[in-house]
Amino acid sequence: MATNHSQQIVQKLWNYCNVLRDDGLSYGDYLEQLTYLLFLKMVHEQTQPPWNRPSPIPAQFAWPSLLKRSGDDLETHYRHLLESLGKEKGMLGLIFRKAQNKVQDPAKLERLIKDLIDREQWMSLDADVKGDAYEGLLEKNAEDVKGGAGQYFTPRPLIRAIVDVMQPQPGETVCDPACGTGGFLLAAHDYIVRNNPNLDKNQKKHLKLQALRGVEIVDAVTRLCAMNLLLHGIGPQGDEANPPVKTDDSLRADPGDRFDLVLTNPPFGRKSSVMIVNQEGEEEKQSLTVVRDDFWAETSNKQLNFVQHVKTLLKVNGRAAVVVPDNVLFEGGAGETVRRKLLETCDVHTLLRLPTGIFYAQGVKANVLFFEKKPGSAKPWTQKLWVYDLRTNTHFTLRTNPLKREDLDEFVACYNPKNRHARKPTYDPKTSPQGRWRAYDYEELLQRDKLSLDLLWVKDESLEDSANLPEPHVLAAEIAEDLQAAAEQFAQIASDLQARMKKETTGQGGARPPARK
Repeated sequence: MATNHSQQIVQKLWNYCNVLRDDGLSYGDYLEQLTYLLFLKMVHEQTQPPWNRPSPIPAQFAWPSLLKRSGDDLETHYRHLLESLGKEKGMLGLIFRKAQNKVQDPAKLERLIKDLIDREQWMSLDADVKGDAYEGLLEKNAEDVKGGAGQYFTPRPLIRAIVDVMQPQPGETVCDPACGTGGFLLAAHDYIVRNNPNLDKNQKKHLKLQALRGVEIVDAVTRLCAMNLLLHGIGPQGDEANPPVKTDDSLRADPGDRFDLVLTNPPFGRKSSVMIVNQEGEEEKQSLTVVRDDFWAETSNKQLNFVQHVKTLLKVNGRAAVVVPDNVLFEGGAGETVRRKLLETCDVHTLLRLPTGIFYAQGVKANVLFFEKKPGSAKPWTQKLWVYDLRTNTHFTLRTNPLKREDLDEFVACYNPKNRHARKPTYDPKTSPQGRWRAYDYEELLQRDKLSLDLLWVKDESLEDSANLPEPHVLAAEIAEDLQAAAEQFAQIASDLQARMKKETTGQGGARPPARK
């Protein structure tokens, strides 16, 4: 939880964002400019006592160079500074890559630099204070419906519960191949520090520099993640090589690296696609079928590809927790192939059915799939799949009834992270039919159509008795989410059909559409 001091910092910085919005600056643009300026200010602070560190930033672009300029001279210098630092290597290049000044009013830029950023001594703040302040800004950005980065922001109570059951240990490596603003990496770091107060020097160095690795496909989000980690004391503080996160398409190829833990919430869009310019000069999206030797199935379904990618990233006996939409659990064709191979080659031991109304991206029905990668075996590794249903008869909204960490306490207790082989169900068909925790044997799963893992048993009370319907505003929000999700799916279908018709009428070749099954 953010401290009072960090909340004050968030409010002060955010209030000024509202001023800049009058000039057309979005929350995301403002947060990006803060990222650049915070980094410059902190690097300068580190050159002062008691740190006295050499600065990785050329003197002509250091923080004092901004303080001594005003008006148009300041704006011109700031633009040149961003362009120049974006060509550097290491953390400098990562944070300033393709950086642009979005604060067009020199007077407002000067106030942002001199009255807001320069007034705070960021390096003297506790890591939790400055880190929580930045996290607070990231969450406010995610809440912005029109221009926010909600799709990159996983609810922190959910992340903390997942990390609490995964229990990362000192010396282990943790990867998030769709890291967004770094929530999973931060939570893993905090868990290790909190539960291991006596880390030795080598363990601390490993945790700071080698333990955490993230990949993010969007440049602007990568820099937000890098700054988020940096403000929490994670990663190299200067321009050293090998920063903890990088900008890349995780699905492009097998990176070769293997990890003890993979914790991730991949992007929600169902299809991998690329924007092309057709023969008529019009832009259109073209579905991309990912073909990799390490994948079991070729598909354009992004989430199925991420599940396969996570399997590749794991060391033998490595552990994974992956947020997946419902279609990954029941889709036929490639979906059935991926589920079958996953159950055979990994120990797929736990499924958490998530409630609706907890993600900033609307209309999402998601789950968390937990599994361990195992060595080659003639027999399937999955014996029992334990399922916790947090969705049926629960109602959350982002503002009036947000998901809290304690809402996941029962799941964490049922998961029994100390010994998950000694689990006990809370469901019993006679004595506890509404129990949310039960197991399915591997043989039971094999008998299901398309090997569907969309497992339901808790009775939906709203179907039994209209008196149990949720509050009207909750019901309206759920209906709106379902309609939005349906509209997005219809738009995707329409786009696919339009692209296919154009290919047929113009005689264009291209990738053959997958056969319907």
